[in-house]
Amino acid sequence: MPKTGNLRRALLLSAVLPWLALSAPAPQAQTATPPDPAQPAMLVADQVFITPDRILVAEGNVEAFQGNTRLRAEKITFDQTTGTLQIEGPIRIDQEGDITILADAAELDSDLRNGLLTGARMVFQQQLQLASLQMTRVSGRYTQLYKTAVTSCHVCEDGRPPLWQIRAERVTHDQQERQLYFEGAQLRVLDVPVFYFPALRLPDPSLERASGFLIPSLRSTSNLGTGVKVPYFFTLGPHRDLTLAPYISSSTQTLDVRYRQAFRRGRIEFNGAYTRDDLFPGEDRGYIFGEGQFDLPRDFRLTFDVKAVSDDAYLEDYGLPELDRLRSEAVLSRAKRDSLFRASLTHYKTLRLSEQQANIPSGIAEAFYQTRHHPALTGGELRLTLQGHGHRRSSSIDGTATDSNGRDLARLTADIDWRRSWRLGSGILAEWELGAAADAFRAYDDSVYNEEVTRLTPRTALTLRLPMSRRDAGGATQYLEPILQLGWRDEGGGNVVTEESRFVEFDQGNLLSLSRFPSTDAREDGLTLVYGANWARYAPTGWQAYVTAGQVLRSDGDSRFTKSSGLSGTSSDFLLAGQIKFGDGLALSTRGLLNGALNFSKAELRGDWRTSRSSLSGTYLWLGTDPDEDRTEESSELWVDGSYDINPSWSASARLRYDISGARATRAGLGVAYRNECVTVDLSVNRRYTSTTSVEPTTDFGFTISLSGFSVKSGSKQYRRSCSKT
Repeated sequence: MPKTGNLRRALLLSAVLPWLALSAPAPQAQTATPPDPAQPAMLVADQVFITPDRILVAEGNVEAFQGNTRLRAEKITFDQTTGTLQIEGPIRIDQEGDITILADAAELDSDLRNGLLTGARMVFQQQLQLASLQMTRVSGRYTQLYKTAVTSCHVCEDGRPPLWQIRAERVTHDQQERQLYFEGAQLRVLDVPVFYFPALRLPDPSLERASGFLIPSLRSTSNLGTGVKVPYFFTLGPHRDLTLAPYISSSTQTLDVRYRQAFRRGRIEFNGAYTRDDLFPGEDRGYIFGEGQFDLPRDFRLTFDVKAVSDDAYLEDYGLPELDRLRSEAVLSRAKRDSLFRASLTHYKTLRLSEQQANIPSGIAEAFYQTRHHPALTGGELRLTLQGHGHRRSSSIDGTATDSNGRDLARLTADIDWRRSWRLGSGILAEWELGAAADAFRAYDDSVYNEEVTRLTPRTALTLRLPMSRRDAGGATQYLEPILQLGWRDEGGGNVVTEESRFVEFDQGNLLSLSRFPSTDAREDGLTLVYGANWARYAPTGWQAYVTAGQVLRSDGDSRFTKSSGLSGTSSDFLLAGQIKFGDGLALSTRGLLNGALNFSKAELRGDWRTSRSSLSGTYLWLGTDPDEDRTEESSELWVDGSYDINPSWSASARLRYDISGARATRAGLGVAYRNECVTVDLSVNRRYTSTTSVEPTTDFGFTISLSGFSVKSGSKQYRRSCSKT
């Protein structure tokens, strides 16, 4: 028998028969060219020879290729009479990178599409493995496995059973539809039978979307009892899907619904539920949340967000997002390099006990258009803005002169703004702003503000900065920038009601603004002087910090600023804001307003710490009393949220919201999760301590368990257990 050493031979199986009639074995590598390129089956081996009875034998590092299928084995024997391949293992067959078949021995046809394999295992995407005594390949599409054990757990060779497995009399894999069909299946946990399924269909891990059941979850609350939610996913074509999730407990029957659809230039998603429960006997309850966005011609974009609920307590009762107002909005916008357009319609639904729906501005319409220009005559930048606003209440005037019941408002604003900067001597940067705004107001259904009011508000401001930097001995860079601004604005006359600018925030973002009201229905008036400084330090080790400090001085006080805004009187509170970031993942940021008595009228502290195994974030907020902001008592609260990876499989999390002023917790929660290569278990408990006339304190228990392997990989890090005894 001639040998070729490490030389490799390549033979196209479709050309084997005619080649056998013309060739004899030789010690040199040979390649046969297929007469028919439509049959691209190829054999490669270290040694290839032909026996006297015309049987082709390939030995040593044997590989066979047919389309996207690749086979590797120790020995392949091709019989031209039967057209079959006898393969000796260990055998490995890879199909399109998604499926791997391992076997001890096999008998296949020449194109590797049909045949029988013994001692076979099928592995999907290195996740799910199916081990069987015998495997049959049919038409290159179906694979049938007999006496099969299915699991994604790591299987030890010492005989210990995996954490879970599915035992089945027969499993059929449809490679085209990417489905697994089980017959006579048992779900076993540590080899103990738990469930029996006469027939079961599951998607293989390579299928991204398929109709079927999703992971069920168990939920127990103090007001709804213990219930189970079993979602079912429907594929409605390549671009739509529907998920129905019945949630049933001793106190509720709920059907959750989610619908999604993708379009060529947009998408929509709706989530909702219909409920009948014991909390509101005989009443229909539910909610619907929807959102979507569409890219329209000429760079326009349309977005919408819809929220509706049957009653004020529903979101709290069913653990949905904590919202005290529901905002539904439709927005049409276009953003270009030198222009911005935005038009919106908004509706508010209040869930607060202190508010009546009829008395709040529930319907709001707004439009905004701004263009930028760079005039060659004056230099700098010119901005032209046109803005409209209108809101209405569903209530009507009740005759009370000081009440806002029924008041509806409309406003139109036109604004022109020019600004330019210069670099002066000694490194000083100067910026000059000059502009004017014209407003027209009209109030309806109001006994006090019942006339049309127009006003013209000119403004100007000169800002000086002196940026400086230096590098210290440790290689860190420091920046210091003193700031001084002199501004003037003359708000025109007219008795105008201010409803858009009720709450004002004074921070580093609007320190140099000529008006710190959040909307243009109110503007600061008179002469102002702002002084402050920015400081920052950046170290090569990753340590960095910045601080902003400043104060506003006025010629005249403004009574429209609330007490806790920090802007009332002729001199504002002193603004202090800063942040420190350490290279090891710790970051702290703070902001506060310090009044003349060296007391804080408002303070906030945030912290975030992250390592490879843990994370911790927290926020502390303190607000003083302010009747104008509907706060008759001091507010002092603490939020803490953290997680810790105990080991590669176990993790824990905790969260707390604590009312320091009231010396009581408002919300708390704990969670424990276990995850390895084949299972994920989540257990959580959450407690809400607050109560209202429609919502009672509740405790919510959640439990979910999912078996890995029957879904697309999530991309998260997976840990494989060890088979060691320790």
